[in-house]
Amino acid sequence: MTAPSKIGKAPHSRISPVQTRKPRKFPVSDGAPVEVVEDGPSIAGRLTSLAAALTIRPTLAIGSYAPRLPWPWGLVDFVARVARPAPGTIRATISLPNCTAQLVRAPGVLPADGKRGVILYMHGGAFLTCGVNSHGRLVQAISGYADCPVLVVNYRMIPKHSVGMAVEDCYDAYKWLRLKGYEPDQIVLAGDSAGGYLALALAERLQREGLEGETPAAMVTMSPLFEIDNESRANHPNIHSDAMFPSRAFYALVDLVKEAAGRHFTDGKPEEVYEPLDHIEPGLPRTLIHVSGSEVLVSDARKAARRLAAAGVPVEVRVWPGQMHVFQLASPFVPEATRSLRQIGDYIREATW
Repeated sequence: MTAPSKIGKAPHSRISPVQTRKPRKFPVSDGAPVEVVEDGPSIAGRLTSLAAALTIRPTLAIGSYAPRLPWPWGLVDFVARVARPAPGTIRATISLPNCTAQLVRAPGVLPADGKRGVILYMHGGAFLTCGVNSHGRLVQAISGYADCPVLVVNYRMIPKHSVGMAVEDCYDAYKWLRLKGYEPDQIVLAGDSAGGYLALALAERLQREGLEGETPAAMVTMSPLFEIDNESRANHPNIHSDAMFPSRAFYALVDLVKEAAGRHFTDGKPEEVYEPLDHIEPGLPRTLIHVSGSEVLVSDARKAARRLAAAGVPVEVRVWPGQMHVFQLASPFVPEATRSLRQIGDYIREATW
């Protein structure tokens, strides 16, 4: 589970900066992450967690006993198409080499012209489901609070494709932004749940390529899944209190990821499962993590924060007690979700100023 990735070995064109800018000075960590525990939870927050425990958790429990059945994973994003964007929101479909992406601008946000900040967003969904439609309202809110466009990647998903192929799609989206005229210090990598894994894996790939100055402005994650290996999560006490995920769901996910990797060959060898937390090096972008204090993925969040900070990367973790996984999806119904998104927007604005 900790072998070096093969995903960076595929042929690709190097990124060419569009213009020369003075290298930006990034803050340096003192070796310890900053952790802030927020107020918790409102009545609305408790109700959404209860609703998830009564509906989503039992559904995932059933699915985890038979993960290889042909479940209609694409149905979630298809049904989400009925949710109309807020008036004034602009969405444009972008074609990438192996998938599509959607460029989203909240009302009043200026076009993606390469002159201001931009967010590259990797949606969650356990690498299995969701997409630009299921996360449309969330992304539109982030765009508004951060006052910049958001490019959401409709990356290829398991079980048909591997996680490594999803990282490749996110890399293609990053290259698209660079060719559009954006400099690295204008680009923020962001994602929720499995999108947190993709954001960190992409940042590490950019670092491995060794291009001077190719460090994004920041990385922002919500309820991130930072590692495939399930040992730390399985031993965390929140495995019994998580409002959304039963313990078997993570074991089923590990099996699906490994099987998908085994079917994808690179240089005649099956893809090895990549663990981003085993490849953290100094020089990664400053990081903000928002996570529920009641979900099991708080284990991933704190583990990543410790390792990033130890490598000199500035890390801030904000823990929201009593919330469900990616509770920001419940904005504006849950006031804590709105407050979290506003904090994320402020962080992105400051990082790309």
